[in-house]
Amino acid sequence: MTPKAQSDVQAEADRAARLLNADISAIPVEQASTLLPAELIQEDEVVILLLRPSLWYIPLASFGSLVFIALITFMLAYMSRVSWLSGWVNWSDLLAFGFGIALAAIRLSWQALEWYSRVYVLTDRRIIRRMGVLRVAVFETQLKNIQHTSIYRSMRERIFGLGSIGFATAGSDVFEAFWVMINRSFAVHRIVVKTIEKYGK
Repeated sequence: MTPKAQSDVQAEADRAARLLNADISAIPVEQASTLLPAELIQEDEVVILLLRPSLWYIPLASFGSLVFIALITFMLAYMSRVSWLSGWVNWSDLLAFGFGIALAAIRLSWQALEWYSRVYVLTDRRIIRRMGVLRVAVFETQLKNIQHTSIYRSMRERIFGLGSIGFATAGSDVFEAFWVMINRSFAVHRIVVKTIEKYGK
């Protein structure tokens, strides 16, 4: 890529950043080298978008587990009050709710680590998704290989103004990777589509 072409791409990246502002959990592009393997981004490759899911991802992805923990907590608290079970249980309401709060904190802490591990990258050449705490999985494909993109918005995502973007490559009937629960998903998708149209030839 010539210096002028690279400058044009960087200007496009700057325009994308101004359009999205700070409402999409955007990560400063300077952090790309610290969040991604050094060999993943080439020296002359320009990062246009560098995102994480919305912080709402932490409670929303944990919701089912938190409901289950709440049910267990109330059941334990109830058992401590039933007279015929009093000889079998050795805890109080306070212990039951303390146990529930501890479990919920552990679950949310793990989901926070999962949120931090997720990085979504759009460059002038590729789409990249990094995820995983203990086992890291990286999906990356050339822009020219992207056959189809789509926005999915579940009920909980619509309530909080979020959306997920799916990517399907040529020759695939399914979406192989998702950028999940991102803010301003339609604006992000528009930038992704324009980038593919411009540089994915």
